[in-house]
Amino acid sequence: MKQLFQALTLTTLLGGAPAAMADTLLIDRAQEKPAGALPARGDTAQQVEARFGAPQERLEPRGGQKRQWPTINRWVYPAFTVYFERQRVIDVVANQASPGEVGPKPPIR
Repeated sequence: MKQLFQALTLTTLLGGAPAAMADTLLIDRAQEKPAGALPARGDTAQQVEARFGAPQERLEPRGGQKRQWPTINRWVYPAFTVYFERQRVIDVVANQASPGEVGPKPPIR
């Protein structure tokens, strides 16, 4: 009886909930970009700079305390942030376009 009451209460609450608000997701915008608009994994830092110009900001390197923890360098461009390990691109992350866009947290400085 108690389980039936809980299920009925939950159903009532969910049925009366307002419609979900639609958020602009960063992943949706990132998937729309053609692959050529971003640096490719394995590109060198020189190739990235030649193709996209100098970055807006070069963040402080992270890691490198131990041999098995390589130093990671990060370059910030207006639309994306590039992560390098030993001067090679390991990842590219799209930046938020607006404060209302749901996406990654800002970098830790």
